[in-house]
Amino acid sequence: MRSVSFVPVRDALVLAAGNGDRFQNSAGQSKLLQPVLGQPLILRTIHTAAQAGLTTFEIVLGYQADAVRDLIERHLPAGTAAHFTYNPDWHLENGVSALAARQRLHDRRFALLMGDHLFDAAVLSRLSRLEMGVDESILAIDTRPVAPEIAAEATKVQLDGQRIIAIGKMLETYDALDTGLFICAPSLFAALDGATAAGDTTLSGGIRRLAAERLMLGAEVGDAVWYDIDTVDDLTAAEGHLAALPESA
Repeated sequence: MRSVSFVPVRDALVLAAGNGDRFQNSAGQSKLLQPVLGQPLILRTIHTAAQAGLTTFEIVLGYQADAVRDLIERHLPAGTAAHFTYNPDWHLENGVSALAARQRLHDRRFALLMGDHLFDAAVLSRLSRLEMGVDESILAIDTRPVAPEIAAEATKVQLDGQRIIAIGKMLETYDALDTGLFICAPSLFAALDGATAAGDTTLSGGIRRLAAERLMLGAEVGDAVWYDIDTVDDLTAAEGHLAALPESA
Protein backbone atom coordinates (compact mmCIF):
# COMPACT_ATOMS: atom_id res chain seq x y z
CA MET A 1 0.00 0.00 0.00
CA ARG A 2 1.44 3.38 -1.01
CA SER A 3 2.10 5.97 1.67
CA VAL A 4 -0.01 9.11 1.45
CA SER A 5 0.77 12.75 2.16
CA PHE A 6 -1.75 14.65 4.32
CA VAL A 7 0.27 17.81 5.13
CA PRO A 8 -1.09 21.01 3.54
CA VAL A 9 1.50 22.72 1.35
CA ARG A 10 2.83 26.05 2.59
CA ASP A 11 5.92 26.54 0.36
CA ALA A 12 5.96 27.82 -3.20
CA LEU A 13 8.65 27.74 -5.86
CA VAL A 14 8.05 30.69 -8.19
CA LEU A 15 9.80 30.66 -11.58
CA ALA A 16 10.45 34.33 -12.30
CA ALA A 17 13.73 34.22 -14.22
CA GLY A 18 12.82 34.58 -17.89
CA ASN A 19 11.06 37.25 -19.88
CA GLY A 20 10.07 35.32 -23.00
CA ASP A 21 11.10 36.14 -26.55
CA ARG A 22 7.49 36.89 -27.50
CA PHE A 23 6.91 39.62 -24.91
CA GLN A 24 8.04 42.81 -26.60
CA ASN A 25 7.32 46.22 -25.10
CA SER A 26 8.89 49.56 -25.96
CA ALA A 27 10.77 49.90 -22.66
CA GLY A 28 12.20 46.36 -22.68
CA GLN A 29 10.95 46.02 -19.10
CA SER A 30 10.32 42.58 -17.63
CA LYS A 31 6.75 41.46 -18.18
CA LEU A 32 6.64 40.50 -14.50
CA LEU A 33 6.74 44.22 -13.68
CA GLN A 34 3.84 45.06 -15.97
CA PRO A 35 0.60 46.05 -14.21
CA VAL A 36 -2.56 43.96 -14.30
CA LEU A 37 -5.40 46.15 -13.01
CA GLY A 38 -2.77 48.30 -11.30
CA GLN A 39 -0.82 45.47 -9.68
CA PRO A 40 2.44 44.18 -11.23
CA LEU A 41 2.09 40.67 -12.63
CA ILE A 42 4.60 39.04 -10.27
CA LEU A 43 2.93 40.62 -7.22
CA ARG A 44 -0.45 39.37 -8.37
CA THR A 45 1.01 35.85 -8.58
CA ILE A 46 2.50 36.02 -5.08
CA HIS A 47 -0.49 37.69 -3.43
CA THR A 48 -2.87 35.16 -5.00
CA ALA A 49 -0.71 32.34 -3.63
CA ALA A 50 -0.76 33.97 -0.19
CA GLN A 51 -4.55 34.13 -0.36
CA ALA A 52 -4.47 30.37 -0.99
CA GLY A 53 -2.57 29.83 2.29
CA LEU A 54 1.05 29.70 1.11
CA THR A 55 3.50 31.45 3.42
CA THR A 56 7.05 30.87 2.12
CA PHE A 57 8.22 31.74 -1.38
CA GLU A 58 11.37 30.44 -3.07
CA ILE A 59 11.72 32.78 -6.04
CA VAL A 60 14.13 32.12 -8.90
CA LEU A 61 15.23 35.34 -10.62
CA GLY A 62 17.12 36.10 -13.82
CA TYR A 63 16.07 38.80 -16.28
CA GLN A 64 16.10 42.22 -14.54
CA ALA A 65 16.58 40.35 -11.26
CA ASP A 66 17.32 43.42 -9.12
CA ALA A 67 14.17 45.26 -10.18
CA VAL A 68 11.96 42.19 -9.70
CA ARG A 69 13.45 41.41 -6.30
CA ASP A 70 13.14 45.00 -5.08
CA LEU A 71 9.47 45.12 -6.06
CA ILE A 72 8.68 41.83 -4.32
CA GLU A 73 10.55 42.76 -1.13
CA ARG A 74 8.68 46.07 -0.88
CA HIS A 75 5.26 44.47 -1.35
CA LEU A 76 5.53 41.00 0.16
CA PRO A 77 2.19 39.94 1.70
CA ALA A 78 1.97 40.23 5.48
CA GLY A 79 2.87 37.02 7.29
CA THR A 80 4.94 35.61 4.43
CA ALA A 81 8.66 35.24 3.76
CA ALA A 82 10.70 35.10 0.56
CA HIS A 83 14.08 33.69 -0.41
CA PHE A 84 15.68 34.54 -3.74
CA THR A 85 17.93 32.48 -6.00
CA TYR A 86 19.61 33.93 -9.08
CA ASN A 87 19.78 31.72 -12.17
CA PRO A 88 22.61 32.96 -14.40
CA ASP A 89 21.27 30.74 -17.18
CA TRP A 90 17.84 32.39 -17.08
CA HIS A 91 17.73 32.57 -20.88
CA LEU A 92 17.57 28.76 -21.04
CA GLU A 93 14.50 26.58 -20.46
CA ASN A 94 12.47 26.74 -17.25
CA GLY A 95 13.64 23.34 -16.00
CA VAL A 96 17.02 24.97 -15.29
CA SER A 97 15.32 27.55 -13.07
CA ALA A 98 13.39 24.88 -11.18
CA LEU A 99 16.61 23.00 -10.44
CA ALA A 100 18.20 26.21 -9.08
CA ALA A 101 15.93 26.00 -6.02
CA ARG A 102 16.55 22.33 -5.34
CA GLN A 103 18.69 22.74 -2.21
CA ARG A 104 15.96 24.57 -0.30
CA LEU A 105 13.06 22.34 -1.38
CA HIS A 106 14.62 18.88 -1.56
CA ASP A 107 12.83 17.59 1.54
CA ARG A 108 9.23 18.80 1.25
CA ARG A 109 6.28 19.15 -1.06
CA PHE A 110 5.79 22.58 -2.66
CA ALA A 111 3.60 24.53 -5.04
CA LEU A 112 5.28 25.26 -8.35
CA LEU A 113 4.10 28.53 -9.89
CA MET A 114 4.94 30.35 -13.10
CA GLY A 115 5.61 34.01 -12.40
CA ASP A 116 3.79 34.99 -15.61
CA HIS A 117 0.60 32.97 -15.04
CA LEU A 118 -2.56 34.31 -13.45
CA PHE A 119 -4.68 31.82 -11.53
CA ASP A 120 -7.50 31.46 -9.03
CA ALA A 121 -6.54 31.28 -5.34
CA ALA A 122 -9.33 28.75 -4.71
CA VAL A 123 -7.77 26.30 -7.20
CA LEU A 124 -4.35 26.49 -5.56
CA SER A 125 -5.91 26.18 -2.10
CA ARG A 126 -7.70 23.01 -3.16
CA LEU A 127 -4.59 21.53 -4.79
CA SER A 128 -2.47 22.24 -1.72
CA ARG A 129 -4.76 20.10 0.45
CA LEU A 130 -5.17 17.06 -1.80
CA GLU A 131 -3.96 13.69 -0.50
CA MET A 132 -1.50 11.85 -2.73
CA GLY A 133 1.40 9.45 -2.62
CA VAL A 134 4.59 10.90 -1.18
CA ASP A 135 6.34 10.77 -4.58
CA GLU A 136 3.33 11.94 -6.58
CA SER A 137 2.82 15.43 -8.03
CA ILE A 138 -0.31 17.05 -9.39
CA LEU A 139 -1.05 19.58 -12.12
CA ALA A 140 -4.16 21.74 -12.44
CA ILE A 141 -5.61 21.02 -15.87
CA ASP A 142 -8.35 22.58 -17.98
CA THR A 143 -10.55 20.14 -19.89
CA ARG A 144 -12.79 22.81 -21.43
CA PRO A 145 -12.72 23.03 -25.25
CA VAL A 146 -10.72 25.91 -26.73
CA ALA A 147 -10.20 27.37 -30.16
CA PRO A 148 -7.51 25.62 -32.29
CA GLU A 149 -5.27 28.70 -32.27
CA ILE A 150 -5.25 28.73 -28.46
CA ALA A 151 -4.54 25.01 -28.24
CA ALA A 152 -1.68 25.38 -30.72
CA GLU A 153 0.17 27.70 -28.31
CA ALA A 154 -0.64 25.76 -25.13
CA THR A 155 1.06 22.87 -23.38
CA LYS A 156 -1.32 19.93 -23.59
CA VAL A 157 -1.76 16.71 -21.59
CA GLN A 158 -3.10 13.22 -22.20
CA LEU A 159 -4.84 11.42 -19.36
CA ASP A 160 -5.42 7.86 -18.23
CA GLY A 161 -8.11 8.40 -15.64
CA GLN A 162 -6.64 10.92 -13.20
CA ARG A 163 -3.06 10.21 -14.25
CA ILE A 164 -1.17 12.28 -16.79
CA ILE A 165 0.54 10.00 -19.31
CA ALA A 166 1.86 12.58 -21.79
CA ILE A 167 2.55 16.31 -21.81
CA GLY A 168 3.88 18.72 -24.41
CA LYS A 169 3.03 21.48 -26.86
CA MET A 170 3.22 19.15 -29.86
CA LEU A 171 0.64 16.60 -28.75
CA GLU A 172 -1.89 16.06 -31.53
CA THR A 173 -4.29 14.11 -29.32
CA TYR A 174 -4.92 15.54 -25.88
CA ASP A 175 -7.49 15.68 -23.10
CA ALA A 176 -6.71 18.97 -21.35
CA LEU A 177 -4.48 22.03 -21.20
CA ASP A 178 -1.66 22.55 -18.71
CA THR A 179 -2.45 25.62 -16.56
CA GLY A 180 1.09 25.90 -15.14
CA LEU A 181 -0.12 25.37 -11.56
CA PHE A 182 1.50 22.41 -9.78
CA ILE A 183 1.90 20.79 -6.40
CA CYS A 184 5.17 18.86 -6.59
CA ALA A 185 6.97 16.24 -4.59
CA PRO A 186 10.78 16.54 -4.31
CA SER A 187 10.96 13.66 -6.81
CA LEU A 188 10.55 16.37 -9.46
CA PHE A 189 14.21 17.31 -9.09
CA ALA A 190 15.50 13.81 -9.89
CA ALA A 191 13.15 13.74 -12.87
CA LEU A 192 14.54 17.08 -14.07
CA ASP A 193 18.08 15.74 -13.63
CA GLY A 194 17.23 12.80 -15.85
CA ALA A 195 15.62 14.97 -18.49
CA THR A 196 18.57 17.38 -18.48
CA ALA A 197 21.05 14.52 -18.88
CA ALA A 198 19.04 13.45 -21.92
CA GLY A 199 19.25 16.96 -23.40
CA ASP A 200 15.82 18.27 -22.38
CA THR A 201 16.02 21.25 -20.01
CA THR A 202 12.30 22.07 -20.04
CA LEU A 203 10.07 21.69 -17.02
CA SER A 204 7.82 19.52 -19.18
CA GLY A 205 10.77 17.17 -19.69
CA GLY A 206 10.83 16.43 -15.97
CA ILE A 207 7.04 16.15 -15.80
CA ARG A 208 7.14 13.64 -18.68
CA ARG A 209 9.49 11.46 -16.66
CA LEU A 210 7.19 11.58 -13.64
CA ALA A 211 4.28 10.71 -15.94
CA ALA A 212 6.20 7.72 -17.30
CA GLU A 213 6.52 6.46 -13.70
CA ARG A 214 2.78 7.11 -13.15
CA LEU A 215 3.60 9.73 -10.53
CA MET A 216 1.82 12.66 -12.23
CA LEU A 217 -1.83 13.40 -11.50
CA GLY A 218 -4.24 15.91 -13.04
CA ALA A 219 -6.91 17.93 -11.22
CA GLU A 220 -9.51 19.92 -13.14
CA VAL A 221 -9.82 23.67 -12.55
CA GLY A 222 -13.55 23.59 -13.27
CA ASP A 223 -14.88 27.04 -14.12
CA ALA A 224 -11.87 28.92 -12.71
CA VAL A 225 -10.08 31.46 -14.88
CA TRP A 226 -6.35 31.37 -15.61
CA TYR A 227 -4.05 33.15 -18.03
CA ASP A 228 -0.62 32.40 -19.48
CA ILE A 229 0.98 35.75 -20.32
CA ASP A 230 3.31 35.26 -23.29
CA THR A 231 2.75 38.53 -25.17
CA VAL A 232 1.67 42.11 -24.58
CA ASP A 233 -1.64 41.20 -26.22
CA ASP A 234 -2.08 38.33 -23.74
CA LEU A 235 -1.60 40.73 -20.85
CA THR A 236 -4.05 43.26 -22.29
CA ALA A 237 -6.66 40.56 -22.92
CA ALA A 238 -6.27 39.09 -19.41
CA GLU A 239 -6.64 42.53 -17.84
CA GLY A 240 -9.80 43.16 -19.82
CA HIS A 241 -11.34 39.83 -18.86
CA LEU A 242 -10.46 40.27 -15.17
CA ALA A 243 -11.87 43.79 -15.14
CA ALA A 244 -15.21 42.40 -16.33
CA LEU A 245 -15.46 39.92 -13.44
CA PRO A 246 -17.71 40.88 -10.51
CA GLU A 247 -14.93 40.58 -7.90
CA SER A 248 -11.97 41.85 -9.92
CA ALA A 249 -11.44 45.02 -7.91
